[in-house]
Amino acid sequence: ASFTIDSASQLFNHNRPFPVFVTTLCFAYTTLSNNSKMKLSTSAVTILAAISSSSAFTPVQNVRAPMTSLQSSALDTLGIENLEAELKYKAGVADTPFAKKYGHLAGAKVKTVGEAFADFTKEFGYTVNALYKNMVTDIVGTTHLIIVNARFSKDAVWSLGILTALDLLLKNYPEAGVGDKIASALFKSVGLDEDEIRAEAKAIEEWAQGKTKADIEAALSGDDASSPLGKIAASIKDEEFWMYSRYFGIGLLRIMEIVGIEMDKDEVYPVMESWMSEKLGKSHLTACNDSDMFFKVKSKLDMMETMMKEIEIREKKRMAERLEEKAEAALRAAEREDKMKAEIEAEAKANRERVEAE
Repeated sequence: ASFTIDSASQLFNHNRPFPVFVTTLCFAYTTLSNNSKMKLSTSAVTILAAISSSSAFTPVQNVRAPMTSLQSSALDTLGIENLEAELKYKAGVADTPFAKKYGHLAGAKVKTVGEAFADFTKEFGYTVNALYKNMVTDIVGTTHLIIVNARFSKDAVWSLGILTALDLLLKNYPEAGVGDKIASALFKSVGLDEDEIRAEAKAIEEWAQGKTKADIEAALSGDDASSPLGKIAASIKDEEFWMYSRYFGIGLLRIMEIVGIEMDKDEVYPVMESWMSEKLGKSHLTACNDSDMFFKVKSKLDMMETMMKEIEIREKKRMAERLEEKAEAALRAAEREDKMKAEIEAEAKANRERVEAE
């Protein structure tokens, strides 16, 4: 751990094979990484590997040849000053706007994904249906990673988006009412207030009712700054490090649906691109990708829903046929019983008449 940059220079001056230098420096790199938890430049390691590979199969008599030019070139490429700067690196103290804003969070305790899963399991209290297990796992993990990001900022569009996504994914959950319990457990496991989420989503949804595409674009552009959407757009534009997440994109999709835009991925893509890049001044690539993914998932879920309804109809038809068969069997049994009863009565009457005649 006492290896220094001066020691690296001395190693170049020693009269020893170059692979020995590479091995020694790599050992020192490992020691620094493990004991001091520092991170050396990946370019340095790459250059060392290249130099090592170039001489790894060189005969011994050639390895001991003078390597002054190669050593000097390697030092120049490694950049000793940059290496020293990286060795002195401390998280959150860089002289950048990002570090100045979020530097105070360096080293802060962050809830892990495993802890989020454990909290969800505890809150839910049931076993997730096998068909939905992977999907619910993805929802919990993804939502947690969004929430713990220092750049995350919740707004009404985001709230509308997460509720829209949950409704789409869980509306056909086999057991009635369990989908709502999954949503509640999710919000608690990631530290969100469900009532607040639903209130925000309802407010922005009610505001969008009766609006046109032009009204929404005016709000996003800042022409209607007093509206709920206008205030959200203004805060996004003012925030240099604003973070997009998939639920915000889904929230915009829900607003598009409310104002009457055709819910087709080819129709929605240019609208999403315009709203994100032109109106909000942010990158549209991830939002458009999430939009396409939303429609792919929706198409598959609609297909699954149709298939489940067809299966349900077939099962009901089969059940009706079985009931009809049972009813017919019962009717035939009743007819046989009545016929047998009539025959018994006729035979008894004949016996009585014969006895009287005698």
